[in-house]
Amino acid sequence: MFAHMIDGFKEKAGSALQLTSLATAVAVAGFFTLSFLCAAAFVYVLQTYGLIQACLTGAGIFLVVALVAAGFYVVRRNKAQARAAEAAKSAVHTALADPMLVAVGIQVVRAIGVKRLIPILAVGGLALGLLASRHASADEAPAE
Repeated sequence: MFAHMIDGFKEKAGSALQLTSLATAVAVAGFFTLSFLCAAAFVYVLQTYGLIQACLTGAGIFLVVALVAAGFYVVRRNKAQARAAEAAKSAVHTALADPMLVAVGIQVVRAIGVKRLIPILAVGGLALGLLASRHASADEAPAE
């Protein structure tokens, strides 16, 4: 039984290693292809228009590539934040919808008493508000 699981793991690991090495080879080949295409464009513009125009053309090409990459980064970051917010929202909803948690809360209120619980809840709410404002200001900081 364990031998079958280990063999399956070995096959999956070997397959993942092969795919990773293949993807690395494709990325390296793509990098060199892009490099030579940029060099060819630079030489063509240099011979046709001059050095300044060739440099500006190269800068323009790399600016477009950088803008496309930044766009993909922003889209993926927003999707990740949306997924994290949805997961947190569903976790809180699940916890509050749990009847056992509600029953424990009622028992705590009965055991401590409402008059003693109000100051504890006020301090807890204040701490939660400070913690939430601290995380909100950290979320508004620019991403690096």
